[in-house]
Amino acid sequence: MQKPNLTLLLAAPRGFCAGVDRAIQIVEKALERFGAPVYVRHEIVHNRHVVEELERKGAIFVEELDEIPGQFPVVFSAHGVPKAVPAEAEKRNLLYLDATCPLVSKVHREAEGHFNIGRHIILIGHAGHPEVIGTIGQLPPGAVTLVETVADVAKVEPPQIEELAYITQTTLSVDDTVDIIDALRQRFPAIHGPRKEDICYATTNRQMAVKAIAGRCDLVLVIGAPNSSNSRRLVEVARVAGCTNAHLVQKAAEIDWNWFEGVKTVGITAGASAPEILVQDVLDAIRLRYTIEMDEIPVTTETIHFKLPRALTA
Repeated sequence: MQKPNLTLLLAAPRGFCAGVDRAIQIVEKALERFGAPVYVRHEIVHNRHVVEELERKGAIFVEELDEIPGQFPVVFSAHGVPKAVPAEAEKRNLLYLDATCPLVSKVHREAEGHFNIGRHIILIGHAGHPEVIGTIGQLPPGAVTLVETVADVAKVEPPQIEELAYITQTTLSVDDTVDIIDALRQRFPAIHGPRKEDICYATTNRQMAVKAIAGRCDLVLVIGAPNSSNSRRLVEVARVAGCTNAHLVQKAAEIDWNWFEGVKTVGITAGASAPEILVQDVLDAIRLRYTIEMDEIPVTTETIHFKLPRALTA
């Protein structure tokens, strides 16, 4: 029986960013150098496939340092941690490796710089996200106020309005964040912003890539974890950009084939913490049911790489 035809548009870039790649390498290199187990505080990146692969190699994931039963190496996740976490590790004489993405660390330094000259900081981000918890935790309690939406800006009452600055989580929707920044500037015209955009290059590029294909698609599949902020934003961006039939799946087994009813063109992308093997698994699953014509649509080429910590390269 002949399979129906289907056009696939692959967004590019997609999948792993330099910060995610570096974080995974840190865990792998630590296992090579120190042997198993190596503990990791929080998921190293938000992807179960990645976590399970590292567990098979000897990594043990914990939420807090007090779950580590002795003097074992520990890696902090790519999302960053509050300052209290490395302080606790030092108190316990734990060897720790910080896999915080350098672009998240850049936001931390911005926050400290504003605080040191007397500014109150407004952080645009999602409550409860590890990156937000880590960023707020760089400073004393009360130094940072979180806003999530334009509506929040209208209600926020910072302890001072003369000296204010804003920073952002690195994995937000570019378009939504612009609206929140505009609202902040309208309410607090003298507010200070970052010299360079806080939203990371990978988040921006993946959203641009989705925008480039969404209007041509009847269905968009975003491969990524439900707790991955940048992956969830890709679904939202696809819907706003013209494909309301956009869905997040962690792997091929989660595809609802009812989504394909009446569909001629499917767009596929992956969040910054999703490995390419998951994309290929989705493509293989589609090939079993359809005769596909595939086209990759690149919007830019990424060449950024981040160095590993000296403790792993010396």
